Amino acid sequence: RVIKASDVDVAGARDEIFNLIQRNPNCNTIYFDGWSGLGATAVLRSIPQALLSMKSPPPGLCFGRIIYIDCSTWKSKRVMQRKIAHELKLDRKTMAMFDDRDEDDFNGVDHGSRDVIREASAMINQTLIQTRFLLILLNGSTDEFAPSEFGIPEYQCTIIWTFSRGFVTMHMLTSAYTERLEEILRRTDMFIYTVQNPTNLENPELNALFHEEAASIVSRYPFMQGIPLTMVIDCWRYGFFLRRSSQSTIRLDWEAQVPDFWMCDGIIQEVTSAREISNALDSEISYEGDATLLDVVLAKMMIHLETSHLVVEDEGDDEAVDKYGERPYRWISITSRNKIVNEKMQNVLAKASSIFVAFDRTINAPRLPDALFKLSSKLGILTLSGCAFSFVSPPFIHCHTLRFLGLSYCTHQNNTFKVEEGDHVTKWTCLHNLGVLDLRYTDWGEILSDEKMLRIIKPMYLEEALVDINNSLVDKKELEILDLSGNSDMKNLPASLSEANRLRLLVLDGCDELENVVLPNSSLRSFNFDGYGPASHWTSTGKLPPMSSRPKPPSALEKKHAKICKISLEGCTFLEDLFLRGLPNLEELDLSECAIKIIDFGAMVVDVPKLKRLFLLGCERLRAIKWGLVEKQLELIYIDTRSTTMTGRALRTCAQQSSLGARQKSFKLQVHAVIVDARLARSLWAPVAHASYNCCFNIKFTSSTSCSDGVVQRPVAMEGKEMTVIGFNDQRRYDASTKAGPYGDVSIKIGDGATPMQAFPQGPMGQLDCHIEIGDGSRNVQSEVEMNPYAGNFVRLIRYSQSLHVHDVSTYSNIMPASYFDYLLWCHVERCPSLHAVFPPGSEDLIGKLENMWASDLLMAHCIWSKGVDITWSPARFGNLKHLHLRCCPSLQFALVMGLPSFPSLETLHIIHCGNLRHVFVPRNEENQHPVVEFPKLTTIHLHDAPALREMCEAAVTVAAPALETIRIRGCWGLRRLSSLKGRKPGTRRRPTVEIEKDVLDALEWDGVEAGHHPSLYEAPVHSCHYKRRMLRITVLS
Repeated sequence: RVIKASDVDVAGARDEIFNLIQRNPNCNTIYFDGWSGLGATAVLRSIPQALLSMKSPPPGLCFGRIIYIDCSTWKSKRVMQRKIAHELKLDRKTMAMFDDRDEDDFNGVDHGSRDVIREASAMINQTLIQTRFLLILLNGSTDEFAPSEFGIPEYQCTIIWTFSRGFVTMHMLTSAYTERLEEILRRTDMFIYTVQNPTNLENPELNALFHEEAASIVSRYPFMQGIPLTMVIDCWRYGFFLRRSSQSTIRLDWEAQVPDFWMCDGIIQEVTSAREISNALDSEISYEGDATLLDVVLAKMMIHLETSHLVVEDEGDDEAVDKYGERPYRWISITSRNKIVNEKMQNVLAKASSIFVAFDRTINAPRLPDALFKLSSKLGILTLSGCAFSFVSPPFIHCHTLRFLGLSYCTHQNNTFKVEEGDHVTKWTCLHNLGVLDLRYTDWGEILSDEKMLRIIKPMYLEEALVDINNSLVDKKELEILDLSGNSDMKNLPASLSEANRLRLLVLDGCDELENVVLPNSSLRSFNFDGYGPASHWTSTGKLPPMSSRPKPPSALEKKHAKICKISLEGCTFLEDLFLRGLPNLEELDLSECAIKIIDFGAMVVDVPKLKRLFLLGCERLRAIKWGLVEKQLELIYIDTRSTTMTGRALRTCAQQSSLGARQKSFKLQVHAVIVDARLARSLWAPVAHASYNCCFNIKFTSSTSCSDGVVQRPVAMEGKEMTVIGFNDQRRYDASTKAGPYGDVSIKIGDGATPMQAFPQGPMGQLDCHIEIGDGSRNVQSEVEMNPYAGNFVRLIRYSQSLHVHDVSTYSNIMPASYFDYLLWCHVERCPSLHAVFPPGSEDLIGKLENMWASDLLMAHCIWSKGVDITWSPARFGNLKHLHLRCCPSLQFALVMGLPSFPSLETLHIIHCGNLRHVFVPRNEENQHPVVEFPKLTTIHLHDAPALREMCEAAVTVAAPALETIRIRGCWGLRRLSSLKGRKPGTRRRPTVEIEKDVLDALEWDGVEAGHHPSLYEAPVHSCHYKRRMLRITVLS
């Protein structure tokens, strides 16, 4: 239904909406269009206050909840849903979903594309389903509001909403507009608009609506509280004045600087939050809609106001004076093709705070009178385009109130219209209060030699050579913005830039001769280097321009070849915006310690065909890397997302640790990374996968405060089967656990040997070419290992790794994916007290690559490799396993699940302090029990403090180990069988040595000499001087 409202103010329109709600109880969704778009926000904003102030509202206006949602500044559906949840005061668990659900960050999803959270929608629905409520919504998107998406029930409720796309948006209510709106509003029951067009409203009524709209903006920003509403309106008027002036035949190219103009003109006064206010209003103020309607409304509001403006187009001075008289105007724009401005305009310009003058650049620049601005005592902004004047004594020399000076295509002429020999530029005394100096196609000479508080913008090519840029920027410590675009002869950045401690934006578009950019400036927020040339205009003086204003890629013949080969922005801790393009010689990019969250090589860094090295050390906020074509060409990637409290040099040193093999080989790609959140691994798979088998990576997952001495420990070559035995200092770390053993208070030596039974080999200290380490404090590891094992994520990296070290992970019960391990050669897991199993059900040593398994201090682990379903079973499982070392796993019941009844490569079995261990190897199910299990290469068995252990292999009658050399057993009181020597050729080897307690030896069962299982086949056993004796179960005194 389409309803016309006749009221002309906010209160009247609101009351009419109330009446319509009561008369149409079945209309659940209402769209209000206001006065051709104007005032709709103000009316909706007034509704909650009006309803809450009613002592006895009529039945049709009784609501259990009144929810007001302001999404005028549109971000995404998720942000809107979060605001709804916040208004409903949902529980902490639900609100935490919005903080935890930052998956899209790590997937590189644009903020504007982020959808609602289903679980949050369910909670919103559950909260509202039993309540009659009123929802008032200001929708800043371009799509119709769909309540069900957000969990809002569409019955027993009233929803009033409007499109709110900026201050101020107006449109003529034509049939074409209404038809287009009807196509959008498919879920809306009622469409309300006012009969009165804004042009028909009286001036007081129009101003009242503008004030209400301005109040809506101010209410959104805490730092705006208390500012006059007229300031917001004046900012809109100023922007529209400049927009209208820029549409003349002689274009003014200054529209993008409007946020600076608001401050320099004095509309936004000098307060501590002036920049924040300016940026906020820049995002809020809009000029969408019907230009004619906006023009009429502006002209109507300017009548009898001090903020009146004057736009002069192609008129002579006399005509202008005669037409406009000498009335003072605050904002003046003069554009002309062939007229000359003379001193008769002085009185018209006298009270102006902003003056824009532009002449046709296709003709000789007309000369400005020397005293043209002599009476302009309030002038804050002056821009001159295509003008000629004396650079020695410019016409604005006495304008000491100037804050913004823009010169475009301006040329120097002395007082006699000739440039005399010896004439030169001296410093301009009018610049001492200047905030912005914008020079375009204008030779600046020595103008800046003594100034300190400037922001310089020069986004165009210079026609004249620059004169000593470095000297011009000396002492510019307050410099905020520097644009050196088009300086094609500049070979080095000004050294004085390192002292500019307030520099926020640096632009180097078209600086083709630069070879290196090294700028450790902590204040820099935006950096732009476009090899294709400068942008045509900028959105504002502090932001990077949109792609629409950038030059198009040139043809192969026209393309320039920027020499830049290295860009280092290391230490720019506030840097968030970056754009690099058309840099064919760039080889190294260092963004260490920058604040960038998502690096997009398809949008931020483009056309850099020789980029080889990327440094991202100390990038705490890094969430994703979108590689684009760069993944095919990179050779070296360094990433560290830990805290920047560590110096960049220390971080770089940590990252450069690599395997011994990697230092001796040549790889297509090397990746060195220290990562706090495991979800970032999703960004690492693409380049690793592209390099395929010609890749080396060393990736550590740890806490943000970890101060370990590198990604991994220093590499140690692993030759043969021998492993270093821990020394005295290493042994102390295990004292607590060893004291729990039966010989914890005794220094044990066996025979003449000096090796204690408590000793345990160190885990592998080196690393292989593809290495992953998971340490204490690493985030989201468990959730990541449960992801799809075939997607490009953390799981794929683990599956691709050759060596794996997991340590000090105290909170996760699972840190391995239930997937195939195609390349894993050795695995080292220690000090993970919550781990249930090292490898969960579904894990598989698919092609039998695993050689070394080392586990220690796993308090809760019941097994090393879990039993899984038959579909995951591989006959090659553990075919290359050489060493199995287990230590301090008190809950361990078994270690590994057998594939075939043979471990053809196992050489060493070393187990100590595993009190609940019953069998080392178990069959995968009852149907696959094997009477004989073979260990053809097993040479060493070391068992200590495993009192529940009965035999090595469950359900096996014979465990054949013909190559046995050494058996050491202590504290294994339940052991009943030793390994058989069946298959050992007589005389080929010396008999195995045996070290075992006499009590245990006496309890062993033997199969006989023929079975290769008899005490005579072993060396005479050596017994310890200290062994466990059977004690009475009652005390002596009893």
